[in-house]
Order: sequence, then structure tokens, then C-alpha cells
Amino acid sequence: MTGDFDRRRQTARARVNRLDGAARATRSDRQGFFEAVYDEAGGDAAGVPWADLTPKPELVDWLADNPGNGRRAIDVACGLGDNAEAIAAAGYRTAAFDTSRTAIEWAKKRFPASRVDYRAADLLDPPPEWRAGFDLVNECYTIRSVAPAMQRDVMGAIAALVAPGGILLVYTRLRPSDSVAEGPPWPPAAGEARGVADFGLELAHEHRFEISRPGRTIPHLFATWRKP
Repeated sequence: MTGDFDRRRQTARARVNRLDGAARATRSDRQGFFEAVYDEAGGDAAGVPWADLTPKPELVDWLADNPGNGRRAIDVACGLGDNAEAIAAAGYRTAAFDTSRTAIEWAKKRFPASRVDYRAADLLDPPPEWRAGFDLVNECYTIRSVAPAMQRDVMGAIAALVAPGGILLVYTRLRPSDSVAEGPPWPPAAGEARGVADFGLELAHEHRFEISRPGRTIPHLFATWRKP
């Protein structure tokens, strides 16, 4: 990213932190928060702190070894669409959704010739045909975006999208196991991130890594889960 983009992003963080602080930990408040972030960004991706304008490298590497060959995939909370586009480019018939209608319209404008089926939807109340409907489900940063009291419901809703024999990818920031979940956001501890096992999925692989930011190093997890 350019230095100018990074400077605009840093300025935008104060605005986003204000919105985040005003949003309580309920479902409707979090939905309103995300819509406000995308709307107030006014078309400038630097105003969306989590919008990297490129797919996650760990996802790209995984897709290189696991092409879609026409199988169905869905990108959860897709934001501006970069991960969804990478999944589609790897040969998956890809759907992608976000709670923010502004984010969805923005993604469509960024990728006007896209093969991805973008739509606004509620993870906790998705279209019925999505249930157990996807061979690949990609989740990036959604779990950490809600309070701990809601994370089990979110994990269950994500796991419910995976078809028998399908795969769930989970990309999340982690917090130390001996720390308190103070947010927003609310990164899970490693053990909590494995909570999707309670919904019938089996852990296939975990990759822990760190991302450096000015003055701090942030632990992350990229995990592969399979549904029998």
C-alpha cells in the first residue's frame, strides 16, 4: 500500500474507534456499526481499517493447493470482496455476503465483471438454501467482531453453511489464553477459536503466525476444518 493510503487509514481509525465505542455488544448494534463504517468511508477504502484491498496471503497459498474445480464456496462477511475474488479465481462457484449493503454495492463496483454472487445477508438468518450448501466456507475476522457472548452463535451459523465433506477456513486474530476479552474487537483465545468443533467439524490443520504493526505484534491463526 502507498504511504498516502496508510496515512489516510491512520486518520480514519479515530473515526472508526468512535463508532466502535458507541456500538454496544448486541447483534443489531454490531450490524449498525459495520454499515456506518462503510457508509462514512465515502468510497475511500482507507476509511475501512480491515480493508487491505488484497486477499489474505494464507488464503491465496491454500487455494493454490486446493483449486475449486467448480465446487461451491461462500465468503462470510466479505467486505470489499478481495478474498471472494481470490476464491472465484481458484475455480470455485462463489457466493459472498456481508451485513452491510454499502459494502456489497462497493464490492460490485470494484469488480464489475465478477463471477461472484454478492449479496447483503444476515449470518444468523441466512437464506435457507445456504444451509449445508457449500464445499468451502471462508471466514475471516467475523468471529472476533462480536462479543464473547455472541461468538458461539456466530460459530454455529458459520459451521452450518458447510456441506458434508466440506471445508471451513478460519482466519482470526488471537489473544493470549490468560487474558480477558476486552473489545471491540474481541479476539478469541486459541482454545476458544476451536469452538467450531462443537458443531461437528474436525480440525485438519492450524497455522499460527504474527503480523507486525507499529509498536506491536499481533498473533493470528489460520485453521482448516472439515465436516465429515
